[in-house]
Amino acid sequence: MVRRIAVLGSTGSIGTQTLDVVRRHPEKLEVVALAAGRRVREVFAQVEEFNVRAVALGMAADDFAAAGADAPEGVELGFGSQAVADLVKLPEVDVVVNALVGAAGLVASYETLRAGKVLALANKESLVVGGDLIMPLAARVDAARRAAGEAPAHGPAGALMPIDSEHGAIYQCLIGEDSREVARLWVTASGGPFRGKKRADLRGITAEQALAHPTWNMGPKITIDSSTLMNKGLEVIEAHHLFAMDYDQISVVVQPQSAIHSMVEFSDGSVKAHLGTTDMRIPIQYALSYPERWDAPVAPLDFTQLGRLEFAAPDTETFRCLALARAAGEQGGTLPCAMNAANEVAVAAFLAGEGTYLGIAECVEAVMDACDVQAVESIEQLLAVDAWARNAARERIR
Repeated sequence: MVRRIAVLGSTGSIGTQTLDVVRRHPEKLEVVALAAGRRVREVFAQVEEFNVRAVALGMAADDFAAAGADAPEGVELGFGSQAVADLVKLPEVDVVVNALVGAAGLVASYETLRAGKVLALANKESLVVGGDLIMPLAARVDAARRAAGEAPAHGPAGALMPIDSEHGAIYQCLIGEDSREVARLWVTASGGPFRGKKRADLRGITAEQALAHPTWNMGPKITIDSSTLMNKGLEVIEAHHLFAMDYDQISVVVQPQSAIHSMVEFSDGSVKAHLGTTDMRIPIQYALSYPERWDAPVAPLDFTQLGRLEFAAPDTETFRCLALARAAGEQGGTLPCAMNAANEVAVAAFLAGEGTYLGIAECVEAVMDACDVQAVESIEQLLAVDAWARNAARERIR
């Protein structure tokens, strides 16, 4: 059966790699909807290639008109966040790949699961900000899939498939296992471009230096997060929600070769590790093929050429964002929402040359300290906290 997919964030790193997976498996995957930000010509080229008829752009209609671009004939074109949310509800969509960057992806994830669709999730903030709302929805869709006979005979029902290499690795390591026998989740980190540096070495770091990731090809925001280790902090919070694990059961370990994508340790001392080539098309494809495995989208890992595997504890004194994110997750409520919004603002300012590299963590901590933490109650509440935190962060950029 052909799986019909909507790709949100189709012109970004994950989006374009998702479309490459579709190119490799046209008999199994069909793109029926696309959403993008402001790269109008790029998304229209995708529309032409994949014969897509439903498109949403994250810009105002007036801005689109001013850009002077013409939509391909026959395309239903929407504008703004509501158009993206409407896209996931289309009856012809089976699976939504949410590759939107930032908290904007939360509403799309929420509406995807509310509509009973499968969510292939690359948007970290959906769970970091709204995990308390998203996971109960995913459980409801899982139950519906089982009742309808759409779930695999063994393993998770598949309503929420993580695209992150780390969470995809843990997901696979847990299949067939009893979660009560899990002692620890090991989330691996490359260490980023500044592994081994101290705080004094990071003064004056430029965006160009921070964007030079040693092993992964990612978009600018995620690459900066990887360099500060905020990315790992966000992934710890995600793992807590995805796998229902306490924070004291989730550890981060630096694995510079990025060959081990994550590990699961069991109560008897056994450890399962997921290894593979450092290419995001592998976890993307598994999220779309589950419970099947299709032909490898890239050359497999050659263990005879791997050389060595190194492990080290993360330096949370130098890379304070990891500790800040974990603290936000442990306290819970609306604090992760505020933390995430502050980080987005601080990273954007750094990329624009308006803030400093070390100032990212300082901004995040200041906003967290000022946050009035409440229990999570609704999407509307989280959007309000997000707006407050962004304003508070802008006042603290340095």
